Amino acid sequence: MTAMPLDTLADLHVMAQQTQLGTDGIRGWILNNLLPLLLLTVAILLLWLGGGKGDNAGVMRRVVGVFVALALIGFAVTGAGVDIGTFIAGLFSTSG
Repeated sequence: MTAMPLDTLADLHVMAQQTQLGTDGIRGWILNNLLPLLLLTVAILLLWLGGGKGDNAGVMRRVVGVFVALALIGFAVTGAGVDIGTFIAGLFSTSG
C-alpha cells in the first residue's frame, strides 16, 4: 500500500464533501441502455420460441408475464408503488 501525503488526503476529503455523490448515473445508464436491451432480448425470444411454432396462446401467456414485469419495473422507477399501496390500504381502512 502506498502512502499519500497528508495534504493530498485533506484535498481529497474536501473534494468529496463538495461533490454530490449518488446513484443517478448508474440508474440513468440502466434505464437508458440496459432496460431497452433486455426488452429487445425478451421480444426476440418470444418471437423465436412461440411465433414460429404457431403457439399463439403460449406466446400471449409469456407476453402477459412480461407486462407484469414491466409494471413492476415502472413502479420501482417512478415511485408510484407507494401511492398505489396507500390507495389499496385506503380501500380497507375504516377511518373516516
